[in-house]
Amino acid sequence: MSGYLEKLIEAAQLGGPVVMILVAMSVVTLTVVLFKLWQFHAVGVGRHKILSRAVAEWDAGQQHDARQMLMRSRSYLAPLVGRAFDAPNGADNRLRAEAEAQFSALERGFRLLDTVAQIAPLLGLFGTVLGMIEAFQALQQAGAQVDPSILAGGIWVALLTTAVGLIVAMPASALLSWFEGRIEADRVLADHALMTVLVPQTAAAGVSHAEAA
Repeated sequence: MSGYLEKLIEAAQLGGPVVMILVAMSVVTLTVVLFKLWQFHAVGVGRHKILSRAVAEWDAGQQHDARQMLMRSRSYLAPLVGRAFDAPNGADNRLRAEAEAQFSALERGFRLLDTVAQIAPLLGLFGTVLGMIEAFQALQQAGAQVDPSILAGGIWVALLTTAVGLIVAMPASALLSWFEGRIEADRVLADHALMTVLVPQTAAAGVSHAEAA
Protein backbone atom coordinates (compact mmCIF):
# COMPACT_ATOMS: atom_id res chain seq x y z
CA MET A 1 0.00 0.00 0.00
CA SER A 2 2.84 2.42 0.81
CA GLY A 3 4.43 1.71 -2.58
CA TYR A 4 1.12 2.50 -4.28
CA LEU A 5 0.88 5.85 -2.48
CA GLU A 6 4.51 6.68 -3.29
CA LYS A 7 3.87 6.13 -6.98
CA LEU A 8 0.78 8.35 -6.84
CA ILE A 9 2.76 11.11 -5.11
CA GLU A 10 5.51 10.84 -7.72
CA ALA A 11 2.88 11.02 -10.45
CA ALA A 12 1.38 14.10 -8.76
CA GLN A 13 4.72 15.86 -8.89
CA LEU A 14 4.98 15.14 -12.61
CA GLY A 15 1.32 15.59 -13.60
CA GLY A 16 0.54 18.82 -11.81
CA PRO A 17 -2.68 19.98 -10.11
CA VAL A 18 -5.00 17.52 -11.87
CA VAL A 19 -3.01 14.53 -10.66
CA MET A 20 -2.87 16.05 -7.17
CA ILE A 21 -6.67 16.21 -7.18
CA LEU A 22 -6.81 12.58 -8.30
CA VAL A 23 -4.38 11.57 -5.56
CA ALA A 24 -6.60 13.32 -2.99
CA MET A 25 -9.62 11.48 -4.42
CA SER A 26 -7.77 8.18 -4.13
CA VAL A 27 -7.03 8.83 -0.45
CA VAL A 28 -10.69 9.65 0.24
CA THR A 29 -11.79 6.58 -1.73
CA LEU A 30 -9.40 4.34 0.20
CA THR A 31 -10.71 5.72 3.50
CA VAL A 32 -14.33 5.07 2.50
CA VAL A 33 -13.54 1.55 1.26
CA LEU A 34 -11.72 0.61 4.47
CA PHE A 35 -14.60 1.98 6.56
CA LYS A 36 -17.20 0.06 4.54
CA LEU A 37 -15.18 -3.16 4.82
CA TRP A 38 -15.00 -2.70 8.59
CA GLN A 39 -18.70 -1.83 8.78
CA PHE A 40 -19.75 -4.84 6.70
CA HIS A 41 -17.62 -7.13 8.85
CA ALA A 42 -18.84 -5.59 12.11
CA VAL A 43 -22.55 -5.96 11.36
CA GLY A 44 -22.15 -9.32 9.63
CA VAL A 45 -23.27 -8.54 6.10
CA GLY A 46 -23.75 -11.84 4.27
CA ARG A 47 -23.58 -13.94 7.45
CA HIS A 48 -27.16 -15.16 7.84
CA LYS A 49 -26.86 -18.95 7.88
CA ILE A 50 -28.48 -19.44 11.30
CA LEU A 51 -31.09 -16.80 10.50
CA SER A 52 -32.06 -18.63 7.32
CA ARG A 53 -32.38 -21.89 9.23
CA ALA A 54 -34.59 -20.20 11.84
CA VAL A 55 -36.89 -18.86 9.12
CA ALA A 56 -37.04 -22.33 7.55
CA GLU A 57 -38.00 -23.84 10.93
CA TRP A 58 -40.73 -21.22 11.32
CA ASP A 59 -42.04 -21.97 7.85
CA ALA A 60 -42.17 -25.66 8.76
CA GLY A 61 -44.32 -24.88 11.80
CA GLN A 62 -41.56 -25.38 14.38
CA GLN A 63 -42.02 -21.98 16.00
CA HIS A 64 -40.34 -22.80 19.30
CA ASP A 65 -37.26 -24.21 17.59
CA ALA A 66 -37.20 -21.20 15.26
CA ARG A 67 -37.16 -18.78 18.19
CA GLN A 68 -34.41 -20.72 19.95
CA MET A 69 -32.32 -20.80 16.79
CA LEU A 70 -32.87 -17.12 16.10
CA MET A 71 -31.45 -16.28 19.54
CA ARG A 72 -28.14 -17.79 18.41
CA SER A 73 -27.99 -15.74 15.23
CA ARG A 74 -25.52 -12.82 15.10
CA SER A 75 -27.10 -11.39 11.96
CA TYR A 76 -28.04 -7.72 12.06
CA LEU A 77 -31.38 -8.81 10.59
CA ALA A 78 -32.14 -11.13 13.53
CA PRO A 79 -33.95 -8.45 15.64
CA LEU A 80 -36.09 -7.58 12.64
CA VAL A 81 -37.06 -11.20 12.03
CA GLY A 82 -37.69 -11.59 15.76
CA ARG A 83 -40.24 -8.78 15.63
CA ALA A 84 -41.76 -10.44 12.58
CA PHE A 85 -42.24 -13.61 14.65
CA ASP A 86 -44.39 -11.61 17.08
CA ALA A 87 -46.23 -9.52 14.47
CA PRO A 88 -49.70 -10.42 13.16
CA ASN A 89 -49.99 -11.90 9.71
CA GLY A 90 -49.82 -9.35 6.92
CA ALA A 91 -48.25 -6.61 9.08
CA ASP A 92 -45.17 -6.37 6.90
CA ASN A 93 -45.06 -2.77 5.68
CA ARG A 94 -43.49 -1.33 8.84
CA LEU A 95 -40.94 -4.13 9.10
CA ARG A 96 -39.97 -3.73 5.46
CA ALA A 97 -39.51 -0.01 6.03
CA GLU A 98 -37.23 -0.77 9.00
CA ALA A 99 -35.22 -3.19 6.85
CA GLU A 100 -34.82 -0.55 4.14
CA ALA A 101 -33.63 1.93 6.78
CA GLN A 102 -30.89 -0.52 7.79
CA PHE A 103 -29.87 -1.08 4.19
CA SER A 104 -29.84 2.67 3.57
CA ALA A 105 -27.41 3.11 6.47
CA LEU A 106 -25.15 0.42 5.02
CA GLU A 107 -25.27 2.08 1.60
CA ARG A 108 -23.86 5.38 2.86
CA GLY A 109 -20.69 6.15 0.95
CA PHE A 110 -21.82 4.35 -2.20
CA ARG A 111 -22.68 7.63 -3.93
CA LEU A 112 -19.19 8.95 -3.26
CA LEU A 113 -17.60 5.82 -4.74
CA ASP A 114 -19.88 6.11 -7.76
CA THR A 115 -18.91 9.77 -8.19
CA VAL A 116 -15.21 8.91 -8.04
CA ALA A 117 -15.65 6.10 -10.57
CA GLN A 118 -17.31 8.52 -13.00
CA ILE A 119 -15.31 11.70 -12.41
CA ALA A 120 -11.75 10.33 -12.10
CA PRO A 121 -11.43 9.26 -15.79
CA LEU A 122 -12.85 12.61 -16.91
CA LEU A 123 -10.38 14.49 -14.72
CA GLY A 124 -7.58 12.37 -16.15
CA LEU A 125 -8.70 13.18 -19.69
CA PHE A 126 -8.93 16.87 -18.79
CA GLY A 127 -5.37 16.78 -17.50
CA THR A 128 -4.22 15.09 -20.69
CA VAL A 129 -5.82 17.80 -22.82
CA LEU A 130 -4.12 20.51 -20.76
CA GLY A 131 -0.80 18.68 -21.01
CA MET A 132 -1.10 18.33 -24.77
CA ILE A 133 -1.82 22.05 -25.08
CA GLU A 134 1.33 22.84 -23.10
CA ALA A 135 3.38 20.40 -25.18
CA PHE A 136 2.29 21.95 -28.46
CA GLN A 137 2.87 25.45 -27.09
CA ALA A 138 6.44 24.45 -26.20
CA LEU A 139 6.82 22.99 -29.68
CA GLN A 140 5.60 26.22 -31.25
CA GLN A 141 7.95 28.33 -29.15
CA ALA A 142 10.89 26.18 -30.22
CA GLY A 143 10.33 27.36 -33.78
CA ALA A 144 12.74 25.94 -36.35
CA GLN A 145 14.89 24.31 -33.68
CA VAL A 146 12.41 21.57 -32.95
CA ASP A 147 13.57 18.89 -30.53
CA PRO A 148 11.42 15.73 -30.72
CA SER A 149 12.19 15.05 -27.06
CA ILE A 150 10.25 18.19 -26.09
CA LEU A 151 7.09 16.90 -27.74
CA ALA A 152 7.58 13.31 -26.58
CA GLY A 153 8.23 14.38 -22.98
CA GLY A 154 5.19 16.61 -22.94
CA ILE A 155 2.96 13.90 -24.37
CA TRP A 156 3.90 11.17 -21.90
CA VAL A 157 3.49 13.54 -18.96
CA ALA A 158 0.09 14.53 -20.35
CA LEU A 159 -0.98 10.91 -20.76
CA LEU A 160 0.07 10.28 -17.17
CA THR A 161 -3.04 12.06 -15.91
CA THR A 162 -5.31 9.72 -17.88
CA ALA A 163 -3.49 6.71 -16.47
CA VAL A 164 -3.84 8.00 -12.90
CA GLY A 165 -7.53 8.73 -13.49
CA LEU A 166 -8.11 5.15 -14.60
CA ILE A 167 -6.05 3.77 -11.71
CA VAL A 168 -8.29 5.64 -9.27
CA ALA A 169 -11.59 4.91 -11.07
CA MET A 170 -11.30 1.18 -11.79
CA PRO A 171 -10.86 -0.06 -8.19
CA ALA A 172 -13.60 2.32 -7.01
CA SER A 173 -16.01 0.95 -9.63
CA ALA A 174 -15.15 -2.69 -8.90
CA LEU A 175 -15.47 -2.29 -5.13
CA LEU A 176 -18.73 -0.39 -5.49
CA SER A 177 -20.18 -3.25 -7.55
CA TRP A 178 -19.06 -5.73 -4.89
CA PHE A 179 -20.58 -3.68 -2.06
CA GLU A 180 -23.85 -3.25 -3.95
CA GLY A 181 -24.00 -6.97 -4.68
CA ARG A 182 -23.64 -7.85 -1.00
CA ILE A 183 -26.36 -5.39 0.02
CA GLU A 184 -28.69 -6.57 -2.73
CA ALA A 185 -28.25 -10.19 -1.61
CA ASP A 186 -29.12 -9.19 1.97
CA ARG A 187 -32.12 -7.20 0.74
CA VAL A 188 -33.46 -10.25 -1.11
CA LEU A 189 -32.87 -12.44 1.95
CA ALA A 190 -34.67 -9.98 4.26
CA ASP A 191 -37.63 -9.70 1.91
CA HIS A 192 -37.89 -13.48 1.63
CA ALA A 193 -37.63 -13.92 5.40
CA LEU A 194 -40.36 -11.36 6.12
CA MET A 195 -42.66 -12.82 3.50
CA THR A 196 -42.10 -16.32 4.84
CA VAL A 197 -42.84 -15.32 8.43
CA LEU A 198 -45.67 -12.85 7.88
CA VAL A 199 -47.45 -14.60 5.01
CA PRO A 200 -47.86 -18.27 5.93
CA GLN A 201 -47.99 -20.93 3.23
CA THR A 202 -51.71 -21.45 3.81
CA ALA A 203 -52.45 -17.78 3.19
CA ALA A 204 -50.21 -17.71 0.13
CA ALA A 205 -51.91 -20.84 -1.21
CA GLY A 206 -55.31 -19.24 -0.66
CA VAL A 207 -54.29 -16.17 -2.64
CA SER A 208 -52.96 -18.35 -5.47
CA HIS A 209 -56.21 -20.32 -5.67
CA ALA A 210 -58.24 -17.11 -5.65
CA GLU A 211 -56.18 -15.66 -8.48
CA ALA A 212 -56.49 -18.89 -10.47
CA ALA A 213 -60.27 -18.83 -10.08
